[in-house]
Amino acid sequence: MAWFKRTQKGIQTPTEDKKDVPKGLWYKSPTGKIVDAEQLEKNFYVSPEDGYHVRIGSAEYFKILFDDNKFKELDKDISSKDPLNFEDTTKYSDRLVAAQKKTGLTDAVRTAVGKSKGKDLVIACMDFKFIGGSMGSVVGEKIARAADYSLKNNIPLLIISKSGGARMMEAALSLMQLAKTSAKLGQLDDAKIPYISLSTDPTTGGTTASFAMLGDINIAEPGALIGFAGPRVVKDTTGQDLPKDFQTSEFLKEHGFLDFITPRSELKDKINLYLDLILNQPIR
Repeated sequence: MAWFKRTQKGIQTPTEDKKDVPKGLWYKSPTGKIVDAEQLEKNFYVSPEDGYHVRIGSAEYFKILFDDNKFKELDKDISSKDPLNFEDTTKYSDRLVAAQKKTGLTDAVRTAVGKSKGKDLVIACMDFKFIGGSMGSVVGEKIARAADYSLKNNIPLLIISKSGGARMMEAALSLMQLAKTSAKLGQLDDAKIPYISLSTDPTTGGTTASFAMLGDINIAEPGALIGFAGPRVVKDTTGQDLPKDFQTSEFLKEHGFLDFITPRSELKDKINLYLDLILNQPIR
């Protein structure tokens, strides 16, 4: 006899009464592991099955790094313009409006100041979901202003990079941000104010060619893609087969481009440890 027996035949449920599984309850990692979304959040958005670091944005990083998720956002209302009247498949101005509505962000970086393990820290964190984390004039300006805030108040700076590169819709204006942000970080260096760079997946293009590789300490999350041009472009240009794990965090650390690879669960402790060591102050 079957363990289940229907006692009433012809049961039908009206469409409006049907129960669907809500979206977002489960996450599937690239290796095929299925993780409960609530468990994933509690584990710093890292798959406990395979250690895969899920892409997250500024809201999640601020929650991880700032004490009790308390911070003051800097230059919150700065947004991009369209000085070149750029248009490809759609107008750049329309693309900006669509991205702002979809993400609730004004641009691809947020900057804030707050306490991390009891001491002040300025954080500039990029959001990949805003036009691929591309670096335009606003990204460069907000990072420069964050550096100015650090200079004025003698507070260490952390930049979290997650970017597809310079924003082509702003052409040379976006490329100018490489020099602009690098110059500001040079001022921090002159003032002996620590700057830590954290590269996450992906960190590419002009971001890698400027502030992402200029930290007093350069760290990255495990398995992150970090490079200037993509692997396909590099292979097509050089005509060479690329090494295994080319442009991963592990590859870059092995070849001297990174100082440390730090799992997300250890970020807060390790970043503040590095700052304490740089500043020659008691370890927190």
